[in-house]
Amino acid sequence: MSESAGTETDQGLEDLLRFIRDARGFDFTGYKRSTLSRRIRKRMGDAGVHDYADYRDLLETDADEFRTLFNTILINVTSVFRDAEAWALLEREVVPEVIANVPPEDEIRVWSAGCSSGEEAYTLAIMFAEALGVDESLNRVKIYATDVDEEALRQARSGLYSAKSLDSLPAEMRDKYFEPSGTQFLFRPDLRRRVIFGRHDITRDAPISRLDLLVCRNTLMYFNVEAQSQIIDRFHFALSESGFLFLGKAEMLLNDGDRFEAVSIRQRIFRRRPGESSPPYAVPPVKARVGMGMEMQTATRARQLRDLILDAIPSAAVALDAEGIVVMVNNQARSHFGLTTNDVGRPFQDLELSYRPTELRSLIDQATHERRTLRVNGAERRVGEDLQFFDVLIQPISNGPGLPVAINVTFTDVTMATQLKAEVKRVREELETAYEELQSTNEELETTNEELQSTNEELETTNEELQSGNEELETMNDEMRLRTADLDEARAFLEGVVGSIAAGVVVLSADMKVKSWNRGAVELWGLRADEVLGEQFFALDFGLPTSALRDVIQQCIASGKRAGPVGIPAVNRIGRSINCDVICSPFDGYRGGVVLLMEDIGDEGGS
Repeated sequence: MSESAGTETDQGLEDLLRFIRDARGFDFTGYKRSTLSRRIRKRMGDAGVHDYADYRDLLETDADEFRTLFNTILINVTSVFRDAEAWALLEREVVPEVIANVPPEDEIRVWSAGCSSGEEAYTLAIMFAEALGVDESLNRVKIYATDVDEEALRQARSGLYSAKSLDSLPAEMRDKYFEPSGTQFLFRPDLRRRVIFGRHDITRDAPISRLDLLVCRNTLMYFNVEAQSQIIDRFHFALSESGFLFLGKAEMLLNDGDRFEAVSIRQRIFRRRPGESSPPYAVPPVKARVGMGMEMQTATRARQLRDLILDAIPSAAVALDAEGIVVMVNNQARSHFGLTTNDVGRPFQDLELSYRPTELRSLIDQATHERRTLRVNGAERRVGEDLQFFDVLIQPISNGPGLPVAINVTFTDVTMATQLKAEVKRVREELETAYEELQSTNEELETTNEELQSTNEELETTNEELQSGNEELETMNDEMRLRTADLDEARAFLEGVVGSIAAGVVVLSADMKVKSWNRGAVELWGLRADEVLGEQFFALDFGLPTSALRDVIQQCIASGKRAGPVGIPAVNRIGRSINCDVICSPFDGYRGGVVLLMEDIGDEGGS
């Protein structure tokens, strides 16, 4: 490829990456270009596209192609307790220290970054449940599990896995933490509620903070050095003092000994060194929230009036206090999501609404700590055979500096608008396609006459090429007949030479199988060639004790030189005792084989 062609290809890839970022919010610009180029080229080849610009056109017209491309780039390879030795070290040495470092009244915070389809997050839940007991783990451990791949997150949220993906779990642990669901196994629901799944891009989004353990295995290897450095900065900021970082076998912290000390280089486990960390972005200070008194639950006239106003709002709304407890559910929320007044006072994470139609728990945490409103557009919710779409607004509510005292989550039903937009897009695409087809039809009609004229010329050329091809084939056949005759003559000559030798000539391959047995060997020992060819020489039963030849054969093979003669008492084909001289020569042309020359030198004992 020329330098200019290579430059155009590189620019085409960069343009495509920017388009993917702007169109779908997937920023792959920090990924290693060699990996990206290889995987995108593979997908382009499968789609029958050879140019980056053409592939961008395909992405613009085929929404499903985006999903296929992301699955090709984001290869999700994981399993429960994958790389058991590393997890065993984590369970034996790190988890007890994490538990000891966190006061009993505080929450143990864990983040599985790049969690793929969720096996790693559930492995962490099992590990802490085994260390603390299930009941204490439910009260103390919160696990955040994030990825950029929405399809992988959907599978992770379901908690369903095949029996094969759980092979690494002992049967008693599988029965303890999973329950059969058809042909699959479902992770136990009480622990599932302590695992919060959400979409998060570790190269762009703010990290989850105050972590005691951060697990990010075999994810950094896909990024270039600059992106890796930025991610490690975010991880360092996210970890509490003496918090632990668990990486994959393909990754390593290089030149970062000032901020991390190695617990196990081999298993890629590191501890954050004490010291201040400069945040990679502006972080608001964290202050303790004053607990809400019982008077907030008192049904006053003002509260009743406020509830009536909230119920009249056309959008579904749910409000939570700073502890994640539901304090308000309006009429639209009850109607859309099957909630009741009994759900007020329950932890929001216990409601299906917390993760469907979209994962809200991680977004609520993000909005709380960043003190800003977050929006999710077009969240999809399936109800039986019907699809609903909601725009979700997560709005922190503050009464002064510090963390918000409440969160209001509003769901605006945009199902009709989404369906109409999709229908308009479909009709527009059909019209554009029809217009393009009409244009191409005119062009095709204009070119048809030219093609018909050129077809006649091509047919004439084809006839000439066929005639030339026949002549070439005849010439090749003549050459092959001559070569075959030469080979037959050479073979007959060699067989005549070997057959005319009066002594027995036996050729053995490197694995001591008989490859040649001449007429002299037949006359000497009475075995026909078809009886011995391909057989192990030392397994043959005839008048010569073959075991007596092992040493001379090994000597010949080792030295690469002729060995012998060695005299061996034997019995010939007519039962007469003879002395047989055997000479062993290396057969270099047969990859370590040997040639044995056997000659009758008279009766045994000289009689």
